[in-house]
Amino acid sequence: MLAIYRKYRPKKLSELLGQEHIIEVLRNSARQNRFAHAYLFYGSRGSGKTTTARLLAKLVNCEKRIKDEKFMEKGEPCNECRACTEIDANQAMDVVEIDAASNRGIDEIRDLKEGIKLSPIYLSKKVFIIDEVHMLTRDAFNALLKTLEEPPAHAIFILATTEYEKIPATVSSRTQKFNFKKLAIGDILKKLDGIVKTEKIKISDEALELIASLGEGSFRDAESLLDQIASMDSSIELKDVEKIVGKIGYKKTAELAALILAGDLEKSLTYLSQINEEGYNLVQLTKDLIHYLRRALALNLSPKVEEFYKKELTSDNLNTLKKHSALIKPEKHINLIKSFIRAYSEMRYSPFPIAPLEVAIIENLK
Repeated sequence: MLAIYRKYRPKKLSELLGQEHIIEVLRNSARQNRFAHAYLFYGSRGSGKTTTARLLAKLVNCEKRIKDEKFMEKGEPCNECRACTEIDANQAMDVVEIDAASNRGIDEIRDLKEGIKLSPIYLSKKVFIIDEVHMLTRDAFNALLKTLEEPPAHAIFILATTEYEKIPATVSSRTQKFNFKKLAIGDILKKLDGIVKTEKIKISDEALELIASLGEGSFRDAESLLDQIASMDSSIELKDVEKIVGKIGYKKTAELAALILAGDLEKSLTYLSQINEEGYNLVQLTKDLIHYLRRALALNLSPKVEEFYKKELTSDNLNTLKKHSALIKPEKHINLIKSFIRAYSEMRYSPFPIAPLEVAIIENLK
């Protein structure tokens, strides 16, 4: 049985959510049949870099797109010809994927250079996808650079990385560069909602929201978590997801933040004790609390940041945050956030993780 993230991997550009700026450029390249010899895809994990690399491999080799001028105008692969179906099934010998994290030396790049010299077996272009390319050694980068300087006409390189700053300028300057943005929670929720309906997974909206937020901008991470949780026989509720991942949902974090911002020491400590008693990860809770309060502080001081938070939060969660931002007193709550940051550092190494957080709350609310 295929994992969800593999089963629902986009098969055409229109299915690639959240990267519209990249889709349009690649579509135009396909319509004009003008492709670069090297591409550099960079951005956060799970944002669609490798998926787009495979889609590009299909685009350049799609037999219907090459032969049918009318179909070419769509700027999409047909997903029916031999090239498309074999690339989808990872069976195309002319599409070579290399994980630079485990093949990072000069010998591997030399082998690659030898392979590049050979013409494609049956596709029109040989496509080399090098994932995590920033992991290559200096000598390997130098060897790759020589290949990029004088590439054979039948070869296309797609380099993918999460750490753009580690790519030598000499290499990146010889590529078309595409920045993959961190995905908005709304886009992730939209896709997850479609999957649970197709797979007939019974799950509450709150549980699905938590899964989407835990993806932290990554479709793959969110889909993998959904796959893990979908194995439950019963209907999935928020508390089920919280127990499995050891992290409380946004609502509980917001409720604790509200008590702290209201200055209610007794209720804050009681609520924290309840969360601790239920066995949740208090280190993660503190991290979430810091993020919640710093967002509330930023929103209080600069209402324009709401536009950025729309990508990170659902509309209901954003409305709750806006209410709490009105309670912020900058001078007082900047010190509160600093205290929680110190507590977070101490908690990670303390045999009593609740103690630093309790002390921080008492010091600021007493």
